[in-house]
Amino acid sequence: MKAGRVPVDQTPLAARSVALSLLLGSHPERMSAAALVRAGEHFAIPAATLRVALTRAVAAGDLHRDTGPGSGQAADYVLGERLVRRQRRQDEAVLDAETPWDGSWEVAVVVVTGRSGPERAALRERLASYRLAELREGVWTRPANLRRTRDYADDAVLSTFTATPDEDPRALAGGLWDLQAWARTGRELLDALAATTEPAPRLAVAAQVVRHLTSDPLLPATLLPSGWPAASMRSAYADYQAELRALAIG
Repeated sequence: MKAGRVPVDQTPLAARSVALSLLLGSHPERMSAAALVRAGEHFAIPAATLRVALTRAVAAGDLHRDTGPGSGQAADYVLGERLVRRQRRQDEAVLDAETPWDGSWEVAVVVVTGRSGPERAALRERLASYRLAELREGVWTRPANLRRTRDYADDAVLSTFTATPDEDPRALAGGLWDLQAWARTGRELLDALAATTEPAPRLAVAAQVVRHLTSDPLLPATLLPSGWPAASMRSAYADYQAELRALAIG
């Protein structure tokens, strides 16, 4: 699971991506059309363009309209189910997800053959979403240091357990993830976010920051190279979320 170098792209996001980023990152549970339009104008997106983007996002299932608990209220925009899952994964990467580590590793082994290509791809995606890495075909593992539950263990095609490797765990982690490349990209993104002040390019960089954080393997500190930038990235993104919240209530 090697991380390639990701160039820092400051190209402003499209209107639909801006709207989704606002809801994914600013953390009001819902936003009104007026709040989204007001925030969109901050990113140089005309009101009419943003309203069309919202309509298309609803049609695609990325957003839906909800009137909330009260009656007589205008319907707000709320994330669709797929993006709720993405937000949960995004939040896991931004928040401290670790628990004290005893040296054990989670292991998931595929024990059923004859599955279709789409079934295999879906399982790979699911295991990767739990931040497991593939040691060899059909064998996935990671340090058992996360608070999240191991819901993947309910899959009938897997045999799951914890184990302690005989080899050096730092060497094992280094073989599963390209940690140096991940850290290098993280530092480049941090520098770009600090140096970018124009709203639209800044949002584009911030979106890359949080996307990169979702690929953080969240390893125990003892397995990480020195100068690991994830904590600084989480702090910088939290500060940016405060900027987005100010826009939302603005």
